[in-house]
Amino acid sequence: MPRAEQQELAFPNTWGGRRAGAGRPKGSRRSDRISHVRRPSVSRHRPHHITVRTTHGTWNLRSQRCYRPIADALAEVRGREGFRVVHFSVQHNHVHLIVEADDRRRMSNGLRALFIRVARGLNRVMGARGPRLADRYHEHVLRSPSETRNALLYVLGNRAVHLARWGKRPRVDVDGFSSLACKELVHGPGSWLLREGWIPP
Repeated sequence: MPRAEQQELAFPNTWGGRRAGAGRPKGSRRSDRISHVRRPSVSRHRPHHITVRTTHGTWNLRSQRCYRPIADALAEVRGREGFRVVHFSVQHNHVHLIVEADDRRRMSNGLRALFIRVARGLNRVMGARGPRLADRYHEHVLRSPSETRNALLYVLGNRAVHLARWGKRPRVDVDGFSSLACKELVHGPGSWLLREGWIPP
């Protein structure tokens, strides 16, 4: 499976101090850096790539105790009408999803139902309270076969991408914290792009 490359962002190392304009600028947190613009329209013919990150202090999602509530949440929304999680991969502090929905309302409600279940489950495991997932998630519409293929390779090979950045190699070919190993947690694709369009001719 081809490995995508992730680029690092370099931030200047400056000292603020008690003066005008000093300190953390507004919207500097990762969750706030995702633009609060209007979400793209949703069509049942086009899948979406969703990325949601955990909040500071949340435990490693790739531990069995934290993965269990994520798996339970995916199973609970699997039969939701008009909303389908087709693929996923769980990393230590974020989750990638490839989803389909019939319209924007079903997309928003389906993701909200999933994220609420995940957050509640993580809080039960951690014996904690408060938000476990960032209040904003990144969303990208997949509009072409090549774009869909690249997204699938990235999402399903995301663990290998991160390990490569750390100078490591995966111990197994199939990531156990992804839909490749847990097909019972996801829904079959409805769009042509995910059924067969992504496959090279």
